Amino acid sequence: MARLVELGHEMLAKRQLILASNRGPVEYQVAEDGHLRARRGSGGVVTALSAVSQHTELTWIASAMGEGDRRAAEGGAIPSPVSGQKVRLRFVVSPRNVYHKFYNIFCNPLLWFLQHYMWNSPHTPNINASVYDAWENGYVAVNQAFAQAVVEEAGQEDRSAFIMLHDYHFYLVAGYIRPKLPNAILQHFIHIPWPDPSYWALLPYPMRLAMWQGLCANDIVGFQAMRDVRNFLHTCQAFLPGAEVDYQRRTVWYKGHLTIANSYPVSIDVTELRRLARSPRVQEYEAKLRPYCGDQTIVRVDRVDPSKNIVRGFKAFDGLLERCPQLRGKVKFLAFLVPSRTHIRQYQRYAEEVLGLVSTLNNKYGGEDWQPIQVFYENNYPQAIAGMRLYDVLLVNAVIDGMNLVAKEGPTVNSRDGILVLSEAVGAHEQLGEYALSVSPGDVEGTTEALYKALTMSREERRQRADALRKFIEAEDITAWLCRQFQDLLTLA
Repeated sequence: MARLVELGHEMLAKRQLILASNRGPVEYQVAEDGHLRARRGSGGVVTALSAVSQHTELTWIASAMGEGDRRAAEGGAIPSPVSGQKVRLRFVVSPRNVYHKFYNIFCNPLLWFLQHYMWNSPHTPNINASVYDAWENGYVAVNQAFAQAVVEEAGQEDRSAFIMLHDYHFYLVAGYIRPKLPNAILQHFIHIPWPDPSYWALLPYPMRLAMWQGLCANDIVGFQAMRDVRNFLHTCQAFLPGAEVDYQRRTVWYKGHLTIANSYPVSIDVTELRRLARSPRVQEYEAKLRPYCGDQTIVRVDRVDPSKNIVRGFKAFDGLLERCPQLRGKVKFLAFLVPSRTHIRQYQRYAEEVLGLVSTLNNKYGGEDWQPIQVFYENNYPQAIAGMRLYDVLLVNAVIDGMNLVAKEGPTVNSRDGILVLSEAVGAHEQLGEYALSVSPGDVEGTTEALYKALTMSREERRQRADALRKFIEAEDITAWLCRQFQDLLTLA
């Protein structure tokens, strides 16, 4: 942590730091008395970046998500009201219909589904006039508004800025900033997977071209895993006319500007997570959950998103109980499932499929005294942390993920030397696969076998794997993630 603080001070001595993400570090709500109430923001990006705001002064630009944010934005940029955050907060207020097109039509589901390989390409996506309208009058418009906000904030200082942009919402922003702030140092970090060129071809060429041009206006484009870096370089070579790609140096030279592509695997705040795991609230949940556990307990923690592969995980458990009747009544599966994007029909159907399969398996194997699967269908992070303390096996079998922090949170808080069964298609596998049991996300049979191996593994091997996971995650925590990015930005200053 001392090194992070030192790097932050070194950065601020050279330039101001501006960060932009869709969700901000603070959310405002209008209370019954009409006053604004602030709370710490939610979402994976905010969680990952919270360490920056605690140790480095910065301006954070985010979308106004609700009426409370819109009212708070009326006073311009404001200091964060959350204790410990050294943040000057600025909201970008988009007209509601513009933000709807940006987020609910273009970003989600179009880009999210594409970057997670979730389209059934013979049938979807169908990019019609409404999608083109969402591109021009939603995605482009919001990206332009964010770029303008960044330029205005940077213009308040006589020195150029370090500008850190985040995720798939803002692929165009750097392209709008660069002509106005030619000396700024721009980094864009992408938290989700980057598909290979053939899958990107599902998008119309003008959209692809604009996004690649925007991204290649950055000095650094960061990804979760080296597979994503390679795919990005391939897509630039495939779709960006005139781009010179150097795979050894991982660079793209385009229109007189050099962009470096690098991998920065995101991680967790180990100290803060363990503090939470020791809190009275989590201990209370742990006591409530213990009666639901079996002699051995399998746990999963996921948003109900098709990319998380929940159905195949339950089918693998079905196979385990089918061929190992001796495990019935002894092994429990606790699933902590968070409702997600419930306004999108594909997510509604997937939630129905998940819960329907749970009911089928509980009827197939369960009785009055024992049900094989217990679902906790709510957004309750302390309860999920308590659940992860109790697993003998943690199942993370996503179809694809940028990183998947559950794979790091679980081993950090677990108290039973539990085994991690980990999909080869998540970013965390590049770091943790050596110490986990690896599975292909489509291989139901292989996942069944991995669950059985984990449940029957010797105590010594369990301890060795669990210790190795803990030590690696402690060494490669959120501070290390931020330090590497700060160091690389400083080399360009």
